[in-house]
Amino acid sequence: MSGGEPDPPGESLVARVLNMLLHPAETWDVIEAEPATVEGLYRGWVLPLAAIPAVARAIGLFSFRGFQIFGMHYEPSFVSVLGDAVASYALTLIAIYLMALAVDQFALQFGGERSRTQAFKLMAYSGTAAWVSGVFLLLPTVGGLFALLGGLYSLYTLYLGLPKLMRSSPAMTLNYFALILVMAVILALVIGALTSCAGNYGGPIHIY
Repeated sequence: MSGGEPDPPGESLVARVLNMLLHPAETWDVIEAEPATVEGLYRGWVLPLAAIPAVARAIGLFSFRGFQIFGMHYEPSFVSVLGDAVASYALTLIAIYLMALAVDQFALQFGGERSRTQAFKLMAYSGTAAWVSGVFLLLPTVGGLFALLGGLYSLYTLYLGLPKLMRSSPAMTLNYFALILVMAVILALVIGALTSCAGNYGGPIHIY
């Protein structure tokens, strides 16, 4: 990171999380103006928060000895759960970077301004609600619903931040957002498939 540049965010991590959840529009204004680097955003924001869903899901599966759906009990092995957690975490870190590159690449086509740092800020901070709500995965059966709601709120904050950080044309922001959403869904499907493969290395999942 360049000398003298503070790690983002300037405020504490907890305070910034609360502000992103409760006052996203105003917080984007602060984020837009503050200095940052990709390295600093990874170290100070993405790495700790993106670990929440992976760790919570693993702990939930270990604590509840799997989960039950339609009367059938699923009990994955220790290695498969660990493989799932490591793979999902690593792939999330990669996906954030790839999405930021895409957001930056298409900015001009939607009347915006290219800036890799601003694009990375957008993708890093918009993931806040999805990552924090990942704590509900401690409850394998019902936690997924709350995690899904967190993911939807993250999409809302992304939409709010898009014109502020990438300066997209108001008339084209919705189309810009739609493109990002399609790319995010594709990446999510790829991550899901790869994570499933990683989990299967741990041996069979017991169903009874």
